[in-house]
Parts: sequence; C-alpha cells; structure tokens
Amino acid sequence: MDEASLRADMIEGLEHELGEPLGAAVLTALQRIPRETFVDDSPYANSASDEAGTRVLAPATAVRLITALDAAEGDDVLVVGAGVGYSVAMLAEIAGARHVHAVDIDREAVSIARSNLSAAGYDAVLVDRRDGANGLPEYAPYDRILLETAVLEPPRALREQLADGGRLVYPRGNAVQTVAAIEAAPDAGAEPDDDDAPTGFRTVETAGPTRLQPMLVDGEQRGVERNRTRREDAERAEQGHFARHGWEQEWIDWDDRL
Repeated sequence: MDEASLRADMIEGLEHELGEPLGAAVLTALQRIPRETFVDDSPYANSASDEAGTRVLAPATAVRLITALDAAEGDDVLVVGAGVGYSVAMLAEIAGARHVHAVDIDREAVSIARSNLSAAGYDAVLVDRRDGANGLPEYAPYDRILLETAVLEPPRALREQLADGGRLVYPRGNAVQTVAAIEAAPDAGAEPDDDDAPTGFRTVETAGPTRLQPMLVDGEQRGVERNRTRREDAERAEQGHFARHGWEQEWIDWDDRL
C-alpha cells in the first residue's frame, strides 16, 4: 500500500477514534505532511500507547493539541517541546512556516526536529535549544503557544509572551492529564472557582485525556547525570590534575530547582 493510502487510512482511523470529523485546516495538514519523514517505525499507525518518555506523539494526541490551539494562517506560533517536529510541521502548514517557532531543552531533540523539518520542506521554521519555561521572548508576542509537555500550570514567562486575545494549550496535570486551552480572562477574577487555569486566565476548551512527559528544568535533559556523586566523579576522572580548584562546588542544587 502506498503512503497516500496509508495516510488516508490513518485519517479515517483518527476521525473514528476522536468521534468527530477533523477540522479543515488540521485535515489538510495531515494530508500534506509525510509522517514517514518524522517517524520511522509504523508512521501511520493510530497508536494511543503510553507517550511518556518518547518524543513521538500519537497522531490522536497531536490532533487534539493542534485542534485545541485553533491556529490560523498568519498566526505567530510558539511550540515548547519540539519532539521529532511532526506537530511543528502541522502548524507550519496551517500558519505558515515563517510564523512558527519551536524550542526544546534537549539538544538532540533540536537536531532531530531541524533535520526532519528540513527534509519535509519546512526549513523556514525556527527551532532553537532553549529552556521552554522561559519561552522565546525575542519573537514574542505569540498568537498561539503550544506546550507538548505536561504542567500543572504554564510558566509565567509563557503566559506573558502571549499576545492579546491569544491562546495557550497544554496537557494539564501530572499522572492524570487533560488537554486544556486557556485565554486571558476578560475581567480580573472573572474565572470560575473550579477552573484550574492560572489566575487571570480562563479555560475555554478541554480535549480529552493524554499522557505526556512533564516539563524538564534546565539540566534534566537527556545525557545529564543527576546524581551528584557520579557526575562529579566522572568530571574529576576526565579532568584529572588539570581540574580547576573548587570544581567540587560546581553542581546544581536539585532540591532548589525542582
């Protein structure tokens, strides 16, 4: 079966899984983007498996997030958590590649996303290595901000980089997560008491359960040893007698950072 047929089958399966037709912009993006460029193993499988610890979102999760984001052509978009770049490409197809920016705390993820986006024809998307909690203030404000990482509450820096009338979408929660879309509340204190949105915002849409890995703090990305003793022993062994005086003090206090 050719890739176009596999893509059509995936889309049909997504509509069945989600229980509703896909929006026109999302449908067009799914039809145009070669998912096999981003995902090697069974790219068109409608997998709803556990996504914690993986960079690859199940198609249904990507669709839920992007549908809730409700981006339009010309919207300036920030994606926090570039992953393999597939959902970034969907947003580039919807909003225009030059309007889409993505950041990831993991250098390897940034490299993979850049390579995949380039291979798929979306070179104009900016992908940078940043701590997602700080956003990308150089290009703010953003009409839409998408977090592909779970948080109880979006970081203040991201909320401040949202344009007037903008929307922020994120997996809300820890062990149990729900896709939530929030916008600034029209009046301070107008949000309902049972709304889990941050102060000054209101939840305008929820889009079903999901399970993504939590947002990492700087230093928790892949390849960083969190155990202080093992990390410092390895540094000392590598530096030997060339180690700078006081090297043993140069460590992160994780209790303060987490």
